Amino acid sequence: MRSLRPGLLAAAFLAAAAAFAEPPRLSWREQQSGVAVRLRGVSAVSSRVAWASGMKGTVLRTTDGGEHWILRPVPGGEALDFRDVDATSDRVASVLSIGPGEASRIYKTVDGGATWTLQFQAQDPKMFLDAMAFFDERHGVAFGDSVDGQFVILTTENGGMSWTRVPASRLPPALPNEGAFAASGTNISLVGRKHIWIGTSASRVLRSMDGGQRWTVVTTPMATGPTAGIFSIAFRDPKHGVAVGGDYKKESEAVENAAYTADGGTTWTRVVERGLAGFRSVAAWLPRSAGSLVALGPTGIDRSSDGGRTWEPILLDRGYDTVSFAPDGAGWVAGTDGRIVRIQAP
Repeated sequence: MRSLRPGLLAAAFLAAAAAFAEPPRLSWREQQSGVAVRLRGVSAVSSRVAWASGMKGTVLRTTDGGEHWILRPVPGGEALDFRDVDATSDRVASVLSIGPGEASRIYKTVDGGATWTLQFQAQDPKMFLDAMAFFDERHGVAFGDSVDGQFVILTTENGGMSWTRVPASRLPPALPNEGAFAASGTNISLVGRKHIWIGTSASRVLRSMDGGQRWTVVTTPMATGPTAGIFSIAFRDPKHGVAVGGDYKKESEAVENAAYTADGGTTWTRVVERGLAGFRSVAAWLPRSAGSLVALGPTGIDRSSDGGRTWEPILLDRGYDTVSFAPDGAGWVAGTDGRIVRIQAP
């Protein structure tokens, strides 16, 4: 075998080390959703099954990895804006619509979208739902803007057949007009069966470690304002989490728009150097990777390999609104004009 001179050997070693240290690349493949509306919700179940939702009552499902996306319309929901979808199989999924009062609804299907059941509809004209998340098919949490100084948190233990509002006595008071930004359906993060985190428009994090019985609130060092705050929160385990956001009216600016925690959300550290490249509406951990994340927004995509402490842009010429990964590494991103992309985590 031909030997290398010491200088060439060192250079080869450094190049190999750099290649080894570089995080594995995500694979991307554009797909045809068949719709032209903005899609704000997506839920990846497996490499073959995923759901998506958006404006004008749009709900889509694929059972062949995205080769075909089929409309699964909700009767009576044609004018609703479904900002969130959460699915556990090809047959079971819930969708949440936003809007004041009766426009805030939760529907569920158990037959793949052939039929839908209205499980919750707000009666208070001041109520405005933002997002939901499920531990499993029976246990879930929904969050809405505060009403009269009180947070709106709903829980279910029977698959959504009934939703119960958490009493104000078990919650800290809300700040004036504090709620959440219904941008990607990811204001809530769940781990295990007990840990819940909710990111608010005031850049605070509501936290429950006992399945929603007791709640505390922590202020993060992220920017806040009428159009700025936390837009997405994601935890990989009971200790490690990230929050991303910014100002959605200043999409290209990156000011105090990301923070991370290593103590379950008791304290948060703002990302100062090598941060996100702009406003980001969603963050998600890559499956099967201890410290890798992606954050997406209308102006591009960033990636972190160190638990959200530093970020690097991987795409800045096209953005999306939401992302979801299945445990097997398959994922989808969705956004404006019905755009859907299949991604595969290494």
